[in-house]
Amino acid sequence: MIARHMAETPQSDKDAATVGQSIWTASRSAGGRILSFSLVYVAIFAFIVMYIMTVRAVENVLDTHLQEAADQAVTIAQLDAPVATQIRDRMNEAVEASPWITWGGAQATSLVLGNDGLTWLYVQGQAPPQPEGLDPTDVLRQAVDLLPATAVVTATVPHNSLIANGILISYAAFLLWGLYAYNRTNNRRHQRAMEDALRQRKDAADRAQQIQSELTSTRQRLSAVEPSDQASSLEIRELETERQSLQKKLAQLATREEELRGQADQAVGLSQEVRALEDLLEEAAGDLSSKDEEIRSLEQNLRKATKAAGPKGRSRGSEALARRLKTLYPSLEIDPHAVDDMVALRDETKQLKAEEQLKRLCEEADNVSVRRKVGGLPEHLTIFELGFAGKGRIYYCRGKQSRFRILAIGAKNTQDSDMEYLRRLSREDMA
Repeated sequence: MIARHMAETPQSDKDAATVGQSIWTASRSAGGRILSFSLVYVAIFAFIVMYIMTVRAVENVLDTHLQEAADQAVTIAQLDAPVATQIRDRMNEAVEASPWITWGGAQATSLVLGNDGLTWLYVQGQAPPQPEGLDPTDVLRQAVDLLPATAVVTATVPHNSLIANGILISYAAFLLWGLYAYNRTNNRRHQRAMEDALRQRKDAADRAQQIQSELTSTRQRLSAVEPSDQASSLEIRELETERQSLQKKLAQLATREEELRGQADQAVGLSQEVRALEDLLEEAAGDLSSKDEEIRSLEQNLRKATKAAGPKGRSRGSEALARRLKTLYPSLEIDPHAVDDMVALRDETKQLKAEEQLKRLCEEADNVSVRRKVGGLPEHLTIFELGFAGKGRIYYCRGKQSRFRILAIGAKNTQDSDMEYLRRLSREDMA
């Protein structure tokens, strides 16, 4: 009777429990893997956002610091020298010689205007020329006309500067350390869980073997006694039930072992991914250096080709305009490139506005309101920007033989190409 009862145990319940346990284990493993990759992607995104926000915060702090220094520099108390000369010396000491600029690699754009808001006293290290030997009365008259002066300083932190590189390296080191610590913690946790699962599996296997031995012994004893021995039958049923429960638990532990092994493989994959990211970072840095060398080589070839081409490709309209401007404005040196830019405006109104500013620069240079000094150029270039017709721009500098030299004329839509042309001017071009 007991043997018939054991044979009638439903096998379908065992299969259903095993399938349900496998589905639950697979879902947990997939969820843990997606969570690990999500944490890595969130950490990289946070690293980029924190770097950009920190650079912007440093720029705001430098703006405030340099503006305060400039405000103190334009406050003149002694009148023993011309006002513009004193402001130039004090601004150079307070702003241009700041350690944030000289060592940190930050850039600052400085402009000082008189109290009328039009007369410029200092533009990016330059001041209007002052006659020597001024009387104290003239210096006092300058102070009355120009003071109090207004200073405007704008600071920027380029991404290749020492400050930005320091921020980037700090955050990158913190990110790599965090990923390493997270990976190491996961490995330890998975190792402990695997050891616990193996120990539980061994205990369950030992207990199952013991129960099997007891069941075999009980069956042997049962075969020798009367079928009416209810006590033995009850013990057999209890042992059979316990055996089935332990078999289910053993199957669960086996599934848990497979899950932990999969998680351990995932931790190894994360370590390999971190190393791959480091290799990609080094490869990208090398590619960037090679691209910079290629760009410099192309710029040199373009400069040589431009010099070799000469004025052969200029149109008759450009040549006629160049002769007319040279005749009307003898105190200006107008480059052929600037003449071609003026012809390329195609709008007679804009051309007239540009020529009006050239006339003022030639005849009333002291009354011309300089928009700003052009930033982002090599150190040997000191170029100023003069506006016309709203968005028009005239780029000029000190001339070789005349007072001013007109380098380029453009508008808002040609600003990128104009800046690229100005950056290609070498020391020989400006000498």
